[in-house]
Amino acid sequence: MTKHEKRVAIVTGAAQGIGAAIARRIAQNDVTVVVADVNAEKGAAVAADVSGYFHQTDVSDGASVQSLVDDVMAKYGRIDILVNDAAIVPFVPWEQLTFEEWRRIMAVNVDGLFLVTKAVTQHMAEAGYGRIVNISSNTFVAGTPNFNHYVSSKGAIIGFTRSLASELGKDGITVNSVAPGLTESEGVKAGAHNAGFEYVVPMQAFDRKGQPEDIAPSVAFLTTEEAGWVTGQLLVVDGGHTRN
Repeated sequence: MTKHEKRVAIVTGAAQGIGAAIARRIAQNDVTVVVADVNAEKGAAVAADVSGYFHQTDVSDGASVQSLVDDVMAKYGRIDILVNDAAIVPFVPWEQLTFEEWRRIMAVNVDGLFLVTKAVTQHMAEAGYGRIVNISSNTFVAGTPNFNHYVSSKGAIIGFTRSLASELGKDGITVNSVAPGLTESEGVKAGAHNAGFEYVVPMQAFDRKGQPEDIAPSVAFLTTEEAGWVTGQLLVVDGGHTRN
């Protein structure tokens, strides 16, 4: 098998919203994008849009993740970039939060992050090159209420990023995290989060709602060769809602 000439990126949770915007923006860098998502219909559409490849994947399931990685390696012979975007964003006040719901969110947002990253890093290390970007959230910085399990999962992502960056630098792999603010994606518009713009927008430096396309360029930069001296970092991309 001849090795694929272009860089190859896996973007999880890329069937819609921020993940889809990231997939489209990375593809502009002459990168082959693999869209990994549980939503087959929307995921395949995004993959077709970026002239990429779709693999139906449940990131919380180890066998599903391994199937994804094996498939990509068999098809392209390389995995250069990983963007961990797949996540569940529930609205649950503390009084109503159960352990079952806590575990459901952790299974996707944290366990999924671990499983996909664990599966790809061996291939990156063998190649001596890799770019990993983990999507966190500015809710961790802001301490947003009614999302305790979600905020906790996004805090775990930041810790994961910083620690893993320290371990993988020797292999030529960078690991960074991007924390978007409230963004007008399909999921947000369809849920209780949409009402949050009334409070968030006045606190931003910019008087408008954030869009998925506002987040994607920062993520895309961290996947490039030019970002090779940036690792272990948290980049908050929220229109100045939080200022660190």
